[in-house]
Amino acid sequence: MRIPFMSMFIASPFDGLQEHAEKLKECAWAFQQAIECHISRKCKTFEEFRQDVVKMETEADIIKRRIRGHLPKGTLMPVDKFQLFRYLREQDRVLDAVEDALDWLSYRSDPGIPEGLQREFFLLVDATIDPIEELSVMVSEARKYFKNFSEKQRSLIKDIIRNLRRQEHEADKIEAMIKRKTLNMDMDPVTIFHMITLAEIIGSIADHAENAGDMMRAMISK
Repeated sequence: MRIPFMSMFIASPFDGLQEHAEKLKECAWAFQQAIECHISRKCKTFEEFRQDVVKMETEADIIKRRIRGHLPKGTLMPVDKFQLFRYLREQDRVLDAVEDALDWLSYRSDPGIPEGLQREFFLLVDATIDPIEELSVMVSEARKYFKNFSEKQRSLIKDIIRNLRRQEHEADKIEAMIKRKTLNMDMDPVTIFHMITLAEIIGSIADHAENAGDMMRAMISK
């Protein structure tokens, strides 16, 4: 029978991971609002939403550094420290991709997305919001699992990981649809390049979420 090592922690590193994941959820809302604002061309608060994301990304970095800096040598852990840091890196890259997407949009002075691509970009953004929210649920379940090592809890986490893979696959399909459609539209080369790169950056949000799921799978493996 496994010993619940987490009980030996003064503070579990998974508490910090949960705090970091909740910060991602906050960013997801601001990200969604910023994209809708940008596409509408009428919204005047895109830059405010973008700065909100920048601020939250900075706050998440502080949480990340705190997690890394509060694992002294000799601390008993239920998972390998290297695995924990790999998970944290992928979860943090989700937030980086959100910030990168809004930065990329801000580089062009003319706001908006071509009308023929607006629906597809709305779909792509929606497809990346769900994985961000799933990460928070996954970390919450992992906190419980590493306290009692319940097989039921482990099964719940594995279900979430499978869902992350399915969501990433859906996001990939929408990203490919945007690229295909963009390359067959009558647009100037700069707009084509801008739209394809934007689709890739937004799509990478789901990629990193899936990678985080894979890291969690490694942590809960027996």
